Amino acid sequence: MNDPRGPAEARAQDGQELGARLAGLVAALRESAARRDRAGGHAAHEKKLIADAGLLTLSVPREYGGAGANWSELFGVVRALARADGALGHLLGFQYLQIASVDLWGDAAQRARYLRGTVDGGWWWGNAVNPLDTRLVAHATPDGGLRLDGRKGFCSGTFGSQMMTISAHDEASGEPVFAVVPTARAGITVHDDWDPIGQRQTDSGTVSFDGVTVRPDEVLHRPEHPRTTLRTLVAQLVLVNLFVGLAEGALEEARAWVVEHGRPWVNSGIERATDDPYMLQRFGEMRVKALSASALAGRAVSMLENAWGEGERLSASARAEVALAVSEAKIVAHRAALDLGEQLFDACGARATAAALALDRFWRNARVHTLHDSLDYRVRAVGRYALTGDLPEPTLYT
Repeated sequence: MNDPRGPAEARAQDGQELGARLAGLVAALRESAARRDRAGGHAAHEKKLIADAGLLTLSVPREYGGAGANWSELFGVVRALARADGALGHLLGFQYLQIASVDLWGDAAQRARYLRGTVDGGWWWGNAVNPLDTRLVAHATPDGGLRLDGRKGFCSGTFGSQMMTISAHDEASGEPVFAVVPTARAGITVHDDWDPIGQRQTDSGTVSFDGVTVRPDEVLHRPEHPRTTLRTLVAQLVLVNLFVGLAEGALEEARAWVVEHGRPWVNSGIERATDDPYMLQRFGEMRVKALSASALAGRAVSMLENAWGEGERLSASARAEVALAVSEAKIVAHRAALDLGEQLFDACGARATAAALALDRFWRNARVHTLHDSLDYRVRAVGRYALTGDLPEPTLYT
């Protein structure tokens, strides 16, 4: 049935409805975030809330029954969730990443099967794509499929998922191969062994594969084109917006605490903590850092949106310019998330260190993810461009 609304009216109304659903969801997640952070484990109830809010299929194109949201909207949702709960913001961001993987790497039949299946089946997707981890070995089978044996680590979202994307090391060619498999397939074991200091509910444990069969129509034949490498930049922007959300969340928590519980320093000569000039300076610095990260993230997302829209016309140089913008945003967001997670305690004081509050989760969540690739090498790539004009080459991280 055709939508009787005009495109602008439909987009505005859809945005308002999404905003209302998102606000209610974020409030519910914030209420339980500290308790769940301390408990760890699998957030089954909260993942159902996310699905019930219609966020699970937000990135699926409309032609396959999804909402067809743009990247600005999608990363805005990731950021909003991360302000309250970095782990679930990451989980939803990686849901969008796997859907993008199928959209970029799948053929027409695979896109129709997996993207429409996500809508019809309400699938959560797991990520076992990490070409640096070559322990998972793929053996070609006579019918054009694969047999998988080995293990993969850091498999975000796999516990409790219905489908997963995987990469494996092809011993014959020495190159990675990619595929989609149901998580419940015989021979796959998802281990509940994720126990880090932060991001404790991302379901990111180890997955083992014992003689797992991959059908020929489940193998993703990734074409060599600048557009297919946009997956890396989508993945990086999930983390950028996660960091921005964590920085903004730390700022929100610090403000709420100081306004409600803050005490002026004994020698300050003032009655309210909110009038302390040093406190005002601290919050000013925190806000500027959060805003800077947000602005650069928004710029990078806008450039990704334009590159995505180019489709097969996307050039290598245009893709490289997006990669540069993503690196610039990630450097600032990385630092902002760590700094504001620490500054929160300088603003709030010793009482805010009560374990039950788990206010340290913002720093811990940021610390876990900011270690996933080298900040030094990312700064080096930006410095090379600043000095020589050389744009970054596509890698697993740029």
